[in-house]
Amino acid sequence: MSTAPKPATPTVARQQQEVRATLPFNDTQDFDDATRGLIARREPGKVTDGSGRVVWDNDTYAFLDGDSPDTVNPSLWRQSTLVATDGLFEVVPGIYQVRGLDLSTVSFVEGDEGVIVIDPLISVETAAAALALYREHRGERRVTAVIYSHSHVDHFGGVRGVVDEAEVDAGRVQVIAPEGFVEHAVSENVYAGTAMGRRAGYMYGAALARGPQGQVGAGLGQTTSTGTVTLIPPTLTISTTGEEQVVDGVRIVFQMAPDSEAPSEMLFYFPDHRALCAAEDATHTHHNLLTLRGAVVRDPNSWAKYLTETIDLFGDDLEVVFASHHWPTWGRERVVRYLENQRDLYAYLHDQTLRMLNKGLTGAEIAEEIQLPPVLENAWNTRGYYGSVSHNVKAIYQRYMGWFDGNPAHLWEHPPVERARRYVDFMGGADAVLARARESFAEGDLRWAAEVVNHVVFADPTNSEARTLLADTYEQLGYGSENGTWRNFYLSGATELRDGTFGTPTTTAAADIVANLSPGMLFDALAVQVDGPRAWDERVTLDVVLTDSGERYRVRLANGVLTYCTTLRGGDPDVTLTTTRSRLPALAGGALSPRQLVDAGIQVTGDAAALDRLVSVLDGGDPDFDIVTP
Repeated sequence: MSTAPKPATPTVARQQQEVRATLPFNDTQDFDDATRGLIARREPGKVTDGSGRVVWDNDTYAFLDGDSPDTVNPSLWRQSTLVATDGLFEVVPGIYQVRGLDLSTVSFVEGDEGVIVIDPLISVETAAAALALYREHRGERRVTAVIYSHSHVDHFGGVRGVVDEAEVDAGRVQVIAPEGFVEHAVSENVYAGTAMGRRAGYMYGAALARGPQGQVGAGLGQTTSTGTVTLIPPTLTISTTGEEQVVDGVRIVFQMAPDSEAPSEMLFYFPDHRALCAAEDATHTHHNLLTLRGAVVRDPNSWAKYLTETIDLFGDDLEVVFASHHWPTWGRERVVRYLENQRDLYAYLHDQTLRMLNKGLTGAEIAEEIQLPPVLENAWNTRGYYGSVSHNVKAIYQRYMGWFDGNPAHLWEHPPVERARRYVDFMGGADAVLARARESFAEGDLRWAAEVVNHVVFADPTNSEARTLLADTYEQLGYGSENGTWRNFYLSGATELRDGTFGTPTTTAAADIVANLSPGMLFDALAVQVDGPRAWDERVTLDVVLTDSGERYRVRLANGVLTYCTTLRGGDPDVTLTTTRSRLPALAGGALSPRQLVDAGIQVTGDAAALDRLVSVLDGGDPDFDIVTP
């Protein structure tokens, strides 16, 4: 049922004009900052892997020029134009950035003997291309250190593109990260990795065509690269605010910010450059408190307090702030005002949401009622390109109150398909719903059209008229969205309704990430694959012996749950696996047949049939699960 994109409706076109008339488009300071210090662009802006597959192509955003069309929110068009500005840039002498080669930005700080790399992007291929561009214009400096600012994959995944692990093992390269980095970097990409990966395809518009009626960016960056994800564990862990390290002759003062934008995060100041790396706690967007791909809700109260601490610690001296996304801000007064606006944004949302929920308003009600102060509403760096007031308020409500809004009618609702069938029946059948929904669409009430037509599709996913109308509705909602990820979600939904499921374009549960699972995390990753009802009557006891560390674990399947401990109670196990820590991750994908284990260098003793019984109840995730259809 493939259908070409359609033009913006008059309602959406009028909305875009209102945006043009309301926001301060005559303020062009960001364009000056985004191009300041440009040394050279990488031409072409395309990166391929070893097989020639394109993993990044910034040139596909060349259409972002001139005035915005009616199919793109003018504010998002402005942001995407800025974010797509690529090249090697000088922040201050000795600090450089390569922007526009991935979702994130990589920074290079020159030391006495070489260069320190901050946040080496998502993919090996894009990180290597960024380092090559830097070296082409700044010389063949060797990498002396890598700093991970936090535990999200776009800040470490390309590390093997800038340094070889042998150099790290030999002590020639330091890898520096905040406390808790490995645990959080690994767990986020494994435990719920399948579901997050599928939804990330929607969030970043991975399957959408680039263009004014398709993907124009994601607000934080244009999109994600699709190359090889890697991880090298840190050799130096930072755990204390105020800790100072001298790395390759460069003084760095660290500030811890756990449970802000990431569960493991730090900012750091370069006193000799009067420059602050704000990691991802201060960027040129209203950031996510709950990312649409899924995550643990972030703490805006702590986030705001960390930014206050940042201003107190460094505000008197710093002259430039740069981050791992977007472009820097220069000048002490501008920098402090920028940090204050970012701080006030998260504090305001937190405090006002709590004020209103204590008056009995639900998350959805607060999201409709809350208004930002004029200063924050009109500051470009607090606009909702990646996070939004709407979904962040609901996230704060969720953080404090959970999913239930207190209304008993919502305590035990039917699941989506059954609810949809009943709604459609009560409203007089599919034809009647669609007739009224077309009226709502024509009147510009797209939110209501989407809600009611979604019921028709879930009640009968073969109803082609409903699918067409719902796709058209999502498309118009996408055109009107200022938030890049909202646009991508709407347009991805329209694409799948028209053309079928595009699956999960990329996965972050890469070999390096799986290899860093601790034994306990690995057993937990297996536990979430157990099909509980199928395993109710199974009993399996498995011992895992790690010869290099002297550890021994007892893994037990009973009552439909997989648990583990280090106390060997209850007699002998059914089967024992003997291996090393480095080989243990072979179990992560459920490769538990005796032959697979032996091939992976794992010794099997005891009743091998017990392994078959365990394998028989494992149920891995589905990277192609439906989203806009049942």
